[in-house]
Amino acid sequence: MAVNKKVSSSFNYDKAQKLNKNFMYQDLKRSNCYDSDFSGSNFDYTSFRGAHFKSCNFYECTFRSAEFVGTNFKKSKFKKARFENAVFDSVNLEGTDFRGAVFINTIFLSTDLKKAAYLNLEKADVRIFDEMPELTISAELKAAINKAMENEYIKASRTLDTKTGEISPLSMMILLEKFDEQTLIKGLDLLGKKLDKGFCTLSYIINYLKNGEKQGVF
Repeated sequence: MAVNKKVSSSFNYDKAQKLNKNFMYQDLKRSNCYDSDFSGSNFDYTSFRGAHFKSCNFYECTFRSAEFVGTNFKKSKFKKARFENAVFDSVNLEGTDFRGAVFINTIFLSTDLKKAAYLNLEKADVRIFDEMPELTISAELKAAINKAMENEYIKASRTLDTKTGEISPLSMMILLEKFDEQTLIKGLDLLGKKLDKGFCTLSYIINYLKNGEKQGVF
């Protein structure tokens, strides 16, 4: 399984050209980039948590299973970009250009879509939530999640909890759409005991659980 690569806080570009680069699995947390061109680059399975990419160009970039949490994309361009299984949570889209962009199973949460200059979602495969969706889970699953988050790498990833430290209903909704409760409980228990490296997106947990199912581990 590919491992998410930690990027240092020095991922800062001003008027730079980074065309056709591979940024897969990278953690771009709190990065700062301005007026830079990333056209044709691959941002699959990448985290943009708390990052600022103002007036940047993402022409024909791919964002499969990418996570945008508290990201600032003011006046950036995403013409013909592809978003698949991506999550936009509390993102600033003021003046962004999404002309020709493709959205497949993408979620928008607490994000003002009206601020985007060009964003047509009429035929797009998206779900939009003004607020965090309500979700009731069993006491057994809740205990398994809290136990898993005792693992320092799971906790540091911030994929299972909110900024207040509570279990994320959005993450649980996504996981429960893909796995039954018992698989989640067993898988999270095993992951919490064995994980000894960092990761930054929920896709890592999803892939871990899928591989475990295939191998009959749980």
